[in-house]
Amino acid sequence: MNKYISTNRWGTFFGVTQETLDAVWNNLTSSSGDSILYVSMEIGADRDVFHPIKKRLMQTDVDKNSTNMLRHFSKLFLNGPEKIPNYGGGLGILAGDTLKSFADLKIPAIAVSLLYRKGYFSQLVDSRLGQISTATDWSPENTPSLYLMKNPDFPDLPLEIEIPFYERGEQEVLARARLWMKMEVNSNLDYFIPEILLDYSIPSSPEWIRQVSQSLYDSISDQAKAIQRRLLGASIVPIKKVLGLTSKTIHLNEQHGVAVVLNLIAERLAEKFGPAYIDRATDSDIFEAAEDVAKNIVFTIHTPVKAGHDRFNKDLIGQISHSFSSRLLHLLAQDDENPNQYNFTKLAMRVNRAANSVSRLHKAVTQKQFPQFAGKITAITNGVHHLTWISDAKAALYDSFAELKNWRDDPAVFANAGLLFTSEDFRESFEKAWKIDTTKLIDYVNNMLSLHRKQMHETWIDPPNYLSNIENGDQVLSPDVFTIGFARRFSTYKRADLIFDDMDKLAEIIVSNNYPVNFIYAGKAHPSDEPGKSIIKLVLDLQDDLYLKTNGLGKLIFIPGYDMKIAKMMVSGAHAWLNSPKRPLEASGTSGMKAAMNGVPNISTMDGWWVEGYHEGKTGWKFGYESEVENACLSEAPSALLYEQDSASFYQIFPEILAMFYEKRLKSGYVDKCIYNLQYNCPIFNTHRMAAEYAERYNLHLSDQVAKRLEKLRKIYQSDM
Repeated sequence: MNKYISTNRWGTFFGVTQETLDAVWNNLTSSSGDSILYVSMEIGADRDVFHPIKKRLMQTDVDKNSTNMLRHFSKLFLNGPEKIPNYGGGLGILAGDTLKSFADLKIPAIAVSLLYRKGYFSQLVDSRLGQISTATDWSPENTPSLYLMKNPDFPDLPLEIEIPFYERGEQEVLARARLWMKMEVNSNLDYFIPEILLDYSIPSSPEWIRQVSQSLYDSISDQAKAIQRRLLGASIVPIKKVLGLTSKTIHLNEQHGVAVVLNLIAERLAEKFGPAYIDRATDSDIFEAAEDVAKNIVFTIHTPVKAGHDRFNKDLIGQISHSFSSRLLHLLAQDDENPNQYNFTKLAMRVNRAANSVSRLHKAVTQKQFPQFAGKITAITNGVHHLTWISDAKAALYDSFAELKNWRDDPAVFANAGLLFTSEDFRESFEKAWKIDTTKLIDYVNNMLSLHRKQMHETWIDPPNYLSNIENGDQVLSPDVFTIGFARRFSTYKRADLIFDDMDKLAEIIVSNNYPVNFIYAGKAHPSDEPGKSIIKLVLDLQDDLYLKTNGLGKLIFIPGYDMKIAKMMVSGAHAWLNSPKRPLEASGTSGMKAAMNGVPNISTMDGWWVEGYHEGKTGWKFGYESEVENACLSEAPSALLYEQDSASFYQIFPEILAMFYEKRLKSGYVDKCIYNLQYNCPIFNTHRMAAEYAERYNLHLSDQVAKRLEKLRKIYQSDM
């Protein structure tokens, strides 16, 4: 493993050879500019769900004869912290999955995000109080795969950049950030994507900057949100300069970092007019510069929900920005509904060469929301990193059948799963692997309930599960019981409580057929989202009602502290994955894709990716009102969420689902749906295919080997149909 220690002017790194390190940096600093700078407010890539360096170390003998540095890295990577809490949910996890596929496919890219010393938040859940938010305690200094970059001119000092803020338009205040690099190394350890994480929580930054930069999506005030956006977007040009990056394309993963276009426009104007560009540039010059900058921007929009689009009062922006920035925003980001606000999504939608939604349905919704840009809005449907989300048991299963040979490198191979329908060996082996995953999940839940029961008298936290208060054996869940998984961000439009809307009806279905059901829920609501937190509390309050009305056949569990490790257990161990958003407010959704990677059928409203993944019922079930997009209501008001109508639709199909799982004569049909998921959904809904579609938008000149591989992936599926 000594050969996997490498150095350059920024520091010493572990996990790739010197040749790989040099090749990656040469690509990123090449005069050709054939690389991507990927900007995301959050990046989720915990090591406890995907850890190629640790995996290689576990297969290697590192002994006393090894170098001190190798022993140091080995100890750190084998025993160090697994969590990098720089993500809050699906957007960040998608970013991490995307970068992993970039690494697997050897697409030259570098990512930029912020480093949050207090993470997103850690979730406690109390049966009386609901969600309780606390700061996340973690140490980047001791986290494997994170490196504080050195100043090449003064190697004993960390590398820093400066970001200017302005008080009331003219008085300059400098924010300073240190640069951490996370290495997203691929499975073969022969390529990686650098992720630059900006740490503003340092002594040389003003106190108010340090405070605002501590937590992801700090929502103390609108000003805090605006400052965070600026800390991200305004860092891009300085990072390019200090690292010598030449990337011609900047990919905005949502509009959070769109302030970069303001810097780029100012750069173009300064090149044309010199230092006096602020006074000399006309509106026409600004529009011309914006058109030029747009050639370098690719923009992905991830949500139709109004709260997901940053809007800031003009006076607020004026307090932290130069007056020239306000002038640019006035020309390019005027909000159509409120003349006193700037709309950052509109700015990102306007200044780009390519804008895409994240599913076919979302494309139609986005075109409805932004009709002035409808002609440029296309679709690239999201995917997930199959190597991250397929369980160990399922991976071993896929490895053992020749029809799926090379699935790790080429997820398109899953199309061959159709050849396995008549293989009794595969069907039996699939059910055995599934049982391993379900048992792992159920054991986790049972151990959690037992621990909560013991802690009941040791802490002020009341356990968040009714079953923790039952002292007899009835609280134990069984892996043989039909288990529905639901895990995602808790917000009103996702309607986590939808299927419990008529508890009497749900209980009747379960009791009349004597079909026991485990409902396992997890997820967080943003600390400032009071309606979202109220839904978590409602789910907790429904537990005893379900249990009592079903005579113990229905068990509703809430797992607190949702993260990527819990998510992986759930998507692989559940027997069906539930998704119940109000159509068409779910832009894509990716948790159901992760379930499909494990062969788990979905039960979902026809929203987001499921419109493309349903395949006329072969891969799961649909329910709910299928409104036409042009007539759809995008409101999240309680009266517009269609609870009664869509829950009734669920109750109609639920008996059929239970019967197919429990009745021996029907069970083969259930396994068919699992295999159809492998055949139809695994080849499509992966980030390899998604990355190949993005690469076409990037206009990169790649090696023949990489280009041919990407072309093959693009042929599998074209999102923009």
